[in-house]
Amino acid sequence: MTTKTTIILYGATGDLAKRKLIPALYQLIEKKNFADVIIVGAAFEDVTADQMVNAAQPFITNSNQDCWQQLHNKSYYKRIDFNNADDFVALRDFVEQCEKENGFEDCNRLFYLATSSNFFCSITSRMSEVGLVKHRDLLDKSWNRTVYEKPFGHDEQSAHEINECIFSTLDESQVYRIDHYLTKEVVSNIAMVRFTNCVFEPLWSHRYIDQVQIIASETVGIENRGSYYDAYGALRDVMQNHMLELLALICMETPEKLTGEFVREQRVKVLEKVRFDDGILGQYEGYRDEKDVKSDSSTDTYASLKLAVDMPRWAGVPFYLKTGKCLDKKETVIHIKFKQVDCLLMRGCPTESNWLTIKIDPDAVFSLTLNVKHPEAMDQVTPVAMEFCHSCIFGLKTPLAYEILLEEVMRGEQSISVRFDEIEYAWKLIDAIVHKQLPVYAYKKGSQGPQEEQEYTQKHGMRWRS
Repeated sequence: MTTKTTIILYGATGDLAKRKLIPALYQLIEKKNFADVIIVGAAFEDVTADQMVNAAQPFITNSNQDCWQQLHNKSYYKRIDFNNADDFVALRDFVEQCEKENGFEDCNRLFYLATSSNFFCSITSRMSEVGLVKHRDLLDKSWNRTVYEKPFGHDEQSAHEINECIFSTLDESQVYRIDHYLTKEVVSNIAMVRFTNCVFEPLWSHRYIDQVQIIASETVGIENRGSYYDAYGALRDVMQNHMLELLALICMETPEKLTGEFVREQRVKVLEKVRFDDGILGQYEGYRDEKDVKSDSSTDTYASLKLAVDMPRWAGVPFYLKTGKCLDKKETVIHIKFKQVDCLLMRGCPTESNWLTIKIDPDAVFSLTLNVKHPEAMDQVTPVAMEFCHSCIFGLKTPLAYEILLEEVMRGEQSISVRFDEIEYAWKLIDAIVHKQLPVYAYKKGSQGPQEEQEYTQKHGMRWRS
């Protein structure tokens, strides 16, 4: 099996490419000497390969001149109109020419579609028609793998149609529907911590867990992405993928192995059983004045949901999910609240439950809150946190999510990819919530969300952990 790989990057002049993908490729060259890779960018803009790479320079810190030059030497660019079939013939010839010049004949090909999902079907079909990408059964000593960036469709029907289109060309083993959250170090550590430490798994059920909170809040607004965001909103943009994938990781049953299809199979079983119970939506004040946003838009920029997971392990456990723009803090965190124990003290009974907190952004931290005896008091209890700080132990130079993503795709590790039925179940749930037409309440920038959120939490007898 050859290790030489051509990466064909569709949407190479877009924001994702310059902010995330090209910097990730640079880091891989710097850290791991990605010698057996060439990069072919493809987009509508009329630019050069050097201009494509240079656009990413502001997002690469402390670049090494030799590695920077290697990235330039490995990079090529071809202008292409995704709606023009003849352009795919020209792209195929260009890719083959680049491969020949570098001695990459019969090499692997990784196709990365950093484009709108509206182009997923047409790009895949036209690549197949001209022989740029091939079905697994037609390959011998090389592989072809295609990465589809989120969002994958805008509802269950569109996601299903894209899947059907892809399956007419590719095998599921060649398809990577990416949620980059699944490649973050601390997220991939969730299953590792749970399934490799016997102190957690026996407690991981409704018998001992009272509730689970998953929060993904941002202080920024939509950042000049008005036309995109106004078509999706918080429910479809973050809740449908990042939040539900975190929920699936927390709730899944023990996989046969902590890899690939074994993990995906268990995540699917969770998402099939998630049920909507209640929710509240919001929109920050001034959203309708943002560029490319409709003046009468009712798009949600805040979503707070109460979900249930209809599996025996999670019977009766509420799952509270919250995400929003322009809130008071930036954080992505999971709080798992354990049930209180019976008090055996004469007085000073603990009022705090044990909490397991998994911080994902901005800091990667696992924290377990325990109740201990207060100094100089025989029966006074105080909560203390036992913490594992990722950067404190492993340093700040941990791999970026997109570095891991590209490496794992090249290794063929599919646990980072969302399976076809997994993504359709997620959309099915979101579609059901959208169809309920929940009211959208206004909230001030920099707040914790709509004022109506207080009534909502009181109704359910919970409070968000800060």
